[in-house]
Amino acid sequence: MVESTVPDPRSEEAKQYRRWYQLKVWKVARAAQLAHQPLCERCLQDEIVTEAMVVNHRVPFKGNWQMFIDPSNHESTCEPHHNSLIQREERRGHVIGCDVDGRPLDPHHPWNR
Repeated sequence: MVESTVPDPRSEEAKQYRRWYQLKVWKVARAAQLAHQPLCERCLQDEIVTEAMVVNHRVPFKGNWQMFIDPSNHESTCEPHHNSLIQREERRGHVIGCDVDGRPLDPHHPWNR
């Protein structure tokens, strides 16, 4: 087996909880979410129909087991949304987007403070 020379971009904290995604309880929760909402919720907001392949945590769980398995914290998304927009939002700390007047949608956006 050849070892990858590409560094893992995840934080040490995120790496610590990676194994949770291999647990049966997560696999059951993931399957339930995708059965309940098989389409990407972010694409649907733009009236685009795309199959969801990823279950995202609406609020990053950061090691909180209850938030990790809580179905109300699960969101069905496509890989492009999960791997780009959602990751950028998590780094910024607020939802990206604005209303028709150009005001940020997220009440936590610096503009709204």
